Amino acid sequence: MTVTNSASSSPPRPAFHVVRADYTNPVHACAVVLLLDAYAQDPAGGGEALGDFAKNNLVRELAARPQAFSVLAYAGEQPVGLVNCIEGFSTFACRPLVNIHDVAVLPGYRGQRVGELMLVLVDQISRERGACKLTLEVLQGNASAIRLYERLGFAGYQLDPGMGQAQFFQKWLD
Repeated sequence: MTVTNSASSSPPRPAFHVVRADYTNPVHACAVVLLLDAYAQDPAGGGEALGDFAKNNLVRELAARPQAFSVLAYAGEQPVGLVNCIEGFSTFACRPLVNIHDVAVLPGYRGQRVGELMLVLVDQISRERGACKLTLEVLQGNASAIRLYERLGFAGYQLDPGMGQAQFFQKWLD
């Protein structure tokens, strides 16, 4: 998928294109690590660089999991965006679901619909897998991401309005 993004008063920008990452392709592998590390260093990603273990093993570990897939966005040859996804299972629907685990766009490319392009491809891949829904988490303070997700049809999760919306919790095991 390719989209040209140009403004009339500025020089044309390279066309954005999105692809499903091939973990065996060294260019894609490098882009996955580079972009996830950039995201980890962003305040929305926690503000700390990936550790050496993650940098050295991430792509191999993703490739070892058939339920994982990633989408990359490029501006010309420059990697500018990443979405990592992990397939889970909806017991209520008795079908797969896809959790969008990471959405990262380099700061200079935000606001140019790069995230939207990647999520459209994630939607397509998820439907091909027979998934019944997409899930994701987003920090309350990430207003631009929330607007993107809502524009694409995401909404807060609840089963019964009387019980309220679901909350996201975590427990570290190390």
